[in-house]
Amino acid sequence: MNGSLLQHGQTICSLATGGGTGAIAVIRVSGKDTFKILDKVFSKDLSDVPSHTVHLGKILEDKEIIDEVLATIFRGPNSYTGEDVVEISCHGSNFIQQKIINVLTKAGAVAANPGEFTLRAFLNGKMDLSQAEAVADLIASESEGAHRLAMSQLRGGISAEIRALRKELLNFASLIELELDFGEEDVEFADRGQLEELINKIQQLVIKLIDSFETGNAIKNGIPVALIGQPNVGKSTLLNALLNEERALVSEIAGTTRDTVEDTMVLDGIVYRFIDTAGIRSTDDIVENMGIQRTFEKIDDAKIVVLLVDGSSFDSDLVAEMVQDIKSRDGFEAKQLLVALNKSDVASKKVQKQFLLVNEDKIEISAKTRNNIELLKSRFSSMLSDGLVANDDVVVTNTRHFDALCKANESLDRVVEGMSNDLSGDLLAMDIRQAIMHLGDILGEITTEDVLGNIFANFCIGK
Repeated sequence: MNGSLLQHGQTICSLATGGGTGAIAVIRVSGKDTFKILDKVFSKDLSDVPSHTVHLGKILEDKEIIDEVLATIFRGPNSYTGEDVVEISCHGSNFIQQKIINVLTKAGAVAANPGEFTLRAFLNGKMDLSQAEAVADLIASESEGAHRLAMSQLRGGISAEIRALRKELLNFASLIELELDFGEEDVEFADRGQLEELINKIQQLVIKLIDSFETGNAIKNGIPVALIGQPNVGKSTLLNALLNEERALVSEIAGTTRDTVEDTMVLDGIVYRFIDTAGIRSTDDIVENMGIQRTFEKIDDAKIVVLLVDGSSFDSDLVAEMVQDIKSRDGFEAKQLLVALNKSDVASKKVQKQFLLVNEDKIEISAKTRNNIELLKSRFSSMLSDGLVANDDVVVTNTRHFDALCKANESLDRVVEGMSNDLSGDLLAMDIRQAIMHLGDILGEITTEDVLGNIFANFCIGK
């Protein structure tokens, strides 16, 4: 392991709570010399106290009292890192926090690297690598949805799925390789039809996890909602109404929005990223055309597309044409489209009747008067739950896991092709082993120093 990432044999310490002044702060110490170090600085002997107990005492430096603290004891292996751990709860003064850390380092501890406590937990078998990554996701979660996915992964949701897949593949590989051992005797231990059925089942599960990534990543980072339509249809006004603030510039001059404007809000525990786009029209203005091009890029990136149409000058043929253009874009089948009739407060009864004939999910609103804006927000939540999220499913949220699953799927493709072409068992076994290796990358059962360095370098200090 890279020395800069893991400090072998050293007892580490760090502030575990956020920086700044507060009522209390927690300083964490972990390693084989934890109790030797505490014996030098704590007013009570902790060497024989039971695990999971709390002790009131004083942190001392040369007999001078630094602070009166609580020391919480976690003896390895029954601790977060699997090592002896003491968590010191002190008063939240910046001076006191730094002073205690200085006292600990003088007594023999070293400052922890980012993520080093969790790295030690992984290396000591307290969690697999996907669970360790979930710790970072949990800390960074800004909504109920992101929190729920991180907790599912931390509890081993994706780990259980990946382990089950690896076990199936290992059984498959064992049967193939057993035949190779008895190749000269022409013994067949595995029925080829059953093996083909098994590999197809495994690949379907891998593809299901791959397909879940787009949704999982969107929930983790915010569901992108593109607000599109012609100029002056009210997209910027709608964005302001959704956010309940003047976020986007509103003007009666067509083409005011020349670039995308984004902001977020939480609805029913999910972060949504609303994107106000440039109005779609034919124009000779180079800058406006660049904005329109970005509009189409945002349509491609969005999970939900809101096509805003003008209730004061409704054109059913134009709406049908725009809907067709949107739905013809690559990857649209994974998106949801909602047609919103804006300026419904001034729309004639004729327009309202024409709008009813639009054969898409639709809603009438007025961004200016805020009519039906709350209903629109609830529609986003229902569209998400109906079309994008299944609460009981394991959802992939991590790009590294997604890449490993894609590589495993490529190996499985070669296995399926090889079986259809009656490829020899030794060649099949190579591709199966490759798939097993890629799945092992997710759990950290097969990994490299560089991978660990990239993962844990992004953790906060103290975790």
